[in-house]
Amino acid sequence: MLEIHIATIFPEFFNSSLRVGNIKRSLEKNLVHIEIHNLRDFTSDPHKKVDDKPYGGGSGMVMTPEPFFKLCFHITGTETPEDARNLAEIILLTPRGKLFDQATAEELSKTKKKLIFLCGRYEGIDERVAEYLSTRQISIGDYVLSGGEPAALVIIDAIVRLIPGVVGDYESVEKESFSENLLEYPQYTRPENFMGYKVPKILLSGNHRLIDAYRLERRIIDTYNRRPDLFEKFIQKKENLDIARRFLRNFLLDSEKNDQTR
Repeated sequence: MLEIHIATIFPEFFNSSLRVGNIKRSLEKNLVHIEIHNLRDFTSDPHKKVDDKPYGGGSGMVMTPEPFFKLCFHITGTETPEDARNLAEIILLTPRGKLFDQATAEELSKTKKKLIFLCGRYEGIDERVAEYLSTRQISIGDYVLSGGEPAALVIIDAIVRLIPGVVGDYESVEKESFSENLLEYPQYTRPENFMGYKVPKILLSGNHRLIDAYRLERRIIDTYNRRPDLFEKFIQKKENLDIARRFLRNFLLDSEKNDQTR
C-alpha cells in the first residue's frame, strides 16, 4: 500500500478533494493511505506560529524549518534528516523545483517508500528544508500559487490513478496523453451529426486498422502544433521520427494547399 502524508497549515483544504474520483476509490480499496498533518502541531512556539521575518530583510514572512523537520521525524520514526530521507520520499512543492511530468508520476506511483508532501505558504520555506530535508523539489508549472496545497493535489491525483486497481480499465491509463510524449487523440460520441458538426467518417468505418492510423496521425499532428516540447522528445527515437515525417508531410502539404486557396 502506498502511504501518502501531506504537511500543511490548512488541513481543511483537502476535506472534499479526497472524497471524490480516483483518490476516493484508491482509499476505499485500501490501495493508498493518506494522512493530513497540521504543521502547527509540530512547532514549539506557544502560539503555534510557523513563520517569521526573513533574514537580510524583505517583504512577507518565511516558514520556519522546525515544524517540517519535526513532522518528518514523526512520520518516519527517526531523529535525523538522513534517516528520514532513507525511509521516505520527501517532496518539497516549490516554483524552484523540477517541472512535474508523467515520467515523474509513474516513478512516484511505483515507490515503496512513504511520500511526504511539504506545502509552503507566505514567501516560501526556510532553505534548510530544501537543502537538508527534502529528497526532491517539484513545481507543477511556471506560475505562482497561494501555497503548495493545490500542487500536492495535482501530483497525488496523477500518481494514484497509475496504481493498478484504481482505474477500471488500466490499459486505457497506459495509452493516455504523455505516456509516449504524444497528446491523446480527439474523442467523439453520439450523435453522429450535432448542429451540422459531423464525426469524422473514418471513425464510423469499422476498419480498426485505418482508425488506429488516423488516431496516431492526429496525436502526432496535434503534438507538433500544440506541444513542440513534447514533439521534440517523441522524435528522439529514429523509428518515431520516420513515422512523424510520414504523417507531417501530408499535413504540411495540405496546409500549403489551404493557404494557396485563401
